Amino acid sequence: MKILVVGTGAREHAICKVIEGDAELYSIMSNKNPGIARISRYQISSENDIDNVKKFAQENKIDIAVIGPEAPLEKGIVNALEEIGVGCVGPTMEAAKIETDKVFMRTMFENYKIDGSLVYKVFDNHEDISVFIDDFGNDVVIKPVGLTGGKGVKIMGEQLKDADEAKKYAKEVVDTKMGGHARVVIEERAIGEEFTVQAFVDGKNIAPMPAVQDHPYAFEGDEGPITGGMGSYSDKNGLLPFLDKKGYKCSVSIMEDTVKAINKEVGPYRGFLYGQFMLGADGPKLIEYNARFGDPEAMNVLELLQSNFVDICERIVNGNLRGAKFADKATVCKYIVPKGYPGSAVPDQVIDVDENKINETGSQVYYAAVNEKDGKVYSSSSRALGIVSVGETISEAEKICENATKYVKGDIYHRRDVGTADLIQKRVNHMKELKK
Repeated sequence: MKILVVGTGAREHAICKVIEGDAELYSIMSNKNPGIARISRYQISSENDIDNVKKFAQENKIDIAVIGPEAPLEKGIVNALEEIGVGCVGPTMEAAKIETDKVFMRTMFENYKIDGSLVYKVFDNHEDISVFIDDFGNDVVIKPVGLTGGKGVKIMGEQLKDADEAKKYAKEVVDTKMGGHARVVIEERAIGEEFTVQAFVDGKNIAPMPAVQDHPYAFEGDEGPITGGMGSYSDKNGLLPFLDKKGYKCSVSIMEDTVKAINKEVGPYRGFLYGQFMLGADGPKLIEYNARFGDPEAMNVLELLQSNFVDICERIVNGNLRGAKFADKATVCKYIVPKGYPGSAVPDQVIDVDENKINETGSQVYYAAVNEKDGKVYSSSSRALGIVSVGETISEAEKICENATKYVKGDIYHRRDVGTADLIQKRVNHMKELKK
């Protein structure tokens, strides 16, 4: 079996690690990720150069391609590879609209009466934006329709001070065609605790994974700008300290209904489906979908996966997916990022990573947006690497992970509070307050 992994970051490194040893591993990545390079036959080239990916797959007689990032999905990489007989773990361009077109997603929820939706409107002009925000009267969330690398969403009451700032930003989204569309989605602001449920999907069946909570804010105490994710944790029982079995099952049910609806709208959805939910007083609401694994959330769940990943990939392609088994343990992931991230990090700085020492702690390194040159690891202006640790409890995993971070040196920082008891108790208390 020959498997090609498309993508450059920590998510793709984690995918490659669970394939290693069970298949001949190939990769296409835009920079030399040292973790991926040492275990695969690789080519350094753009993941978005679809013709080149096809050529590489043909030349190496690839059986299955696993697509990591969202941008090539939007460009139709799966459609192109399936045309030449390569099975794909990733949705077609049409099915990937569940992430790449927020209007498609919200309209589908409305048309198929799927639970967990939010109040929303789509606009393409300044006047209607202003009228809606004034009439709505509550805080809103401003979202570009298309992809913005996880950095286009702004929330009134957080990044946007008031209604006037919300109007101004919504107009900017339309005027600049942010995300590739001269339209903007304005949603009600959901209040609660965010969490993620990911699932393997074969077009009809889904195999859900343990719930994970990401930490998108740059600084400790949930302060600062929203980033691609500063770390995440999962709990021993597959739930979360603030999420019970009922809330989890409700989220999975929403995802099952979504897969059925996509099938009716544009055909089978195959690959990984990432549901980002907000747990409020009246249950979970769907904030958005990603048409691929989350980053960092992929690292938490793949670290626990006990089922054979290559077998799962084959079953996704063939449409006969069964369940997936995960270890009953907790995980904590902490991202090491360059100082100044996000927005003002100076790239091409050497990062010294003592992998042996990190591994001795029981942790695993996953390289992200770095580049290996002449045996040294250089940073970019984005996240550098994730460290993942496993324990019997979140607290145990957090302590192991924090200890492992000291073996990474450079002009870097990380959120030390990810997975700590104080931060988790803050989440639990918040949900108790909401339910009063």
